[in-house]
Amino acid sequence: MTWKLQAITGEFTGQEISIERDMLVGRHQDADILLQSADISRRHAALLLKEQQLWVQDLNSSNGTFVNDTRVEQETALHDGDILQFASFMFSVLAAPVEKELPEIEVEPVSSIAHDAGMPSLAERAAETSINRDGMPQQVGIPKPAPIPEGVDVQAEQQPAVSEEPVSRVQQEIEQQKNASVGLISIVVLIILAVIAWLFFK
Repeated sequence: MTWKLQAITGEFTGQEISIERDMLVGRHQDADILLQSADISRRHAALLLKEQQLWVQDLNSSNGTFVNDTRVEQETALHDGDILQFASFMFSVLAAPVEKELPEIEVEPVSSIAHDAGMPSLAERAAETSINRDGMPQQVGIPKPAPIPEGVDVQAEQQPAVSEEPVSRVQQEIEQQKNASVGLISIVVLIILAVIAWLFFK
């Protein structure tokens, strides 16, 4: 809390002095509040800040320190609106208003914000993805490969992989039957040709 003294009399009339730390009042050159008058002692009084409360202490001055026309004999707490007087210099005590705490702002979770904005939640996205018997997702989009930089010869780097496809048992049986049929037809054709030749040359 910031305290202020507003001068009521003297050369500082109307001016405000902020009290943000312990301050010395007097006509000595080292005083924080310098009052050049013969009725002010060199070290007249002290203003003390203790736990945001302003106190005044008279330092055995010749003409005294007063709070609301009562002479200060020991440390005295000051309040907003008090009249503080150092000899003939009078000040009004002003207490700065207490700053109100800002209300707390509730922040929604990111997932709910995204859902409100039209984005599906993680649970909804998981529900949309179909899963096979092995628990693997199906119909998942495959990302496009990165573009190939200019000047890179892709053909030189790629070597075709020779893969031998395994021949199933059924295909082997079909091939064997085809070979047997061709062989049988060849034999029949040779016999027919032999018979024709024999009849022709007989």
